Amino acid sequence: MPPIRHASQADLAALLALYQHLNQGEPPPAPDRAAPALAAIIASPLTTIFIAERAGEVASSCTLAIIPNLTRNARPYALIENVVTAAHHQKHGLGQAVLHAALDAAWAADCYKVMLATGSKNPATLRFYETAGFSSQGKTFFQIRRA
Repeated sequence: MPPIRHASQADLAALLALYQHLNQGEPPPAPDRAAPALAAIIASPLTTIFIAERAGEVASSCTLAIIPNLTRNARPYALIENVVTAAHHQKHGLGQAVLHAALDAAWAADCYKVMLATGSKNPATLRFYETAGFSSQGKTFFQIRRA
């Protein structure tokens, strides 16, 4: 597996460019909004952005949030979000590598479960998550979005 590292403030521009592969057509946030958000993620002991590089570029990333919990013997749970690999870097194991780094961190934090959601119906995307060890487990996922 390629080496994985945690994001730093110096990665801001590269992450914003990478996220264009995730939310195509959505304009990136202005730097005066994005920089404090990245600083908050980096400063929190409960959130981490994992990065894989290829050919000198930030090529793949995911974000892990660990949530303290009062059930399950006060064991936390985790959420993985913003899983993305640049199109021209796919099929090199980078997405699997960042997911496994996030899972390793969650298990090291004694999380009892790790969740992620995808809106994709693409069979290749679903196989990607299944290959990483995730399963739907028959649960229904709900969300509400604010415009």
